[in-house]
Amino acid sequence: MIMERSTALLESMTLEFPGFAIRKKGTSRLQRLLGGLLRVVTFGQQRTYVTQYYTVLFGVLWVPESWDLLPDKARYVLLRHERVHLRQRKRLGDLLLALVYLVPIFPLGLAWGRARIEWEAYRETLRATAEVYGMDAARGLGPEIVRRFVGGDYGWMWPFPKTVARWVEEELERIQGSETEV
Repeated sequence: MIMERSTALLESMTLEFPGFAIRKKGTSRLQRLLGGLLRVVTFGQQRTYVTQYYTVLFGVLWVPESWDLLPDKARYVLLRHERVHLRQRKRLGDLLLALVYLVPIFPLGLAWGRARIEWEAYRETLRATAEVYGMDAARGLGPEIVRRFVGGDYGWMWPFPKTVARWVEEELERIQGSETEV
């Protein structure tokens, strides 16, 4: 029997991060509260935190109800992104990671720490997407990544779309270069 990619990755993550678990956001009072707070601080721009976003918090991957419907390849790509956040947690610890990610939340619009944390994970998203779906699919993520960085999804964490687009392009070039070296 062939194991699905996401199942194999989940097993690996469970070994790497003892205590790792996946929980539904809708079942958590804290996650629903965070969703409400995000709606307020983003002036209504982040309305889908509970229903569409995946979040690692204290070693738990909080998922929306749609988690069960994700195809294996999509789950695999998503888990690669979230594994980066788990490794960041291991490297920085919960308190420092939270401080880097959340401070400064005001003013919204220039949160260098949050942008660097997310960029590290989105680089992995690009790599995993190229691996699973091909370079064209990875290139197609560029505009969405830029939108997320400069929009309300993450509290306008980086207001320089050209910079984010350049980060994406540079990473795509690295990925393309590594493919041609093999």
